Amino acid sequence: MQRDVRDSLVVGRVVGDVVDPFTKSVALRVIYSSREVTNGCEMKPSAVAEEPRVEVLGTDLDDLYTLIMVDPDAPSPSEPALREYLHWLVTDIPATTCATSGEEIVMYESPRPHLGIHRYVFVLFRQLRVVQTTVFAPGWRQNFNTRDFAELYNLGLPVAAVYFNCQRESGSGGRRML
Repeated sequence: MQRDVRDSLVVGRVVGDVVDPFTKSVALRVIYSSREVTNGCEMKPSAVAEEPRVEVLGTDLDDLYTLIMVDPDAPSPSEPALREYLHWLVTDIPATTCATSGEEIVMYESPRPHLGIHRYVFVLFRQLRVVQTTVFAPGWRQNFNTRDFAELYNLGLPVAAVYFNCQRESGSGGRRML
């Protein structure tokens, strides 16, 4: 029996901390080197240093999408005072293409968690075709809010999301392994 993708987003508290409940309607693939991100998988900072390949597999060729990548656990999961930290923002991604075909509004910043295990969440929204709105980069990356952004630009609920967990290369403790 296959588990519902939303279940892993609920268990990982992505639904609740970052987005409201939604129904996945578009396939989203995030690939670092040759490793595809699956909900809750563990990745090291060295493995996610470079911008991933993000494939949007929408069904309507006229659709455009917006991709947001955030860290809801910044600076630490126990005290996420900078929640959500914006790592990447790309708009106008055509259906059945990659994020590189869209317009990068905020450049990719690689994850560098210092304390604890952080979740890095990719959220995909379908843009309205009728309204041509210029998306402006926020003035700072910390305290970004995915819900507020979606409301400001009339994006509605997400159509897909995926997340991975990441911690310091040497783990989450204060000592470094030699």
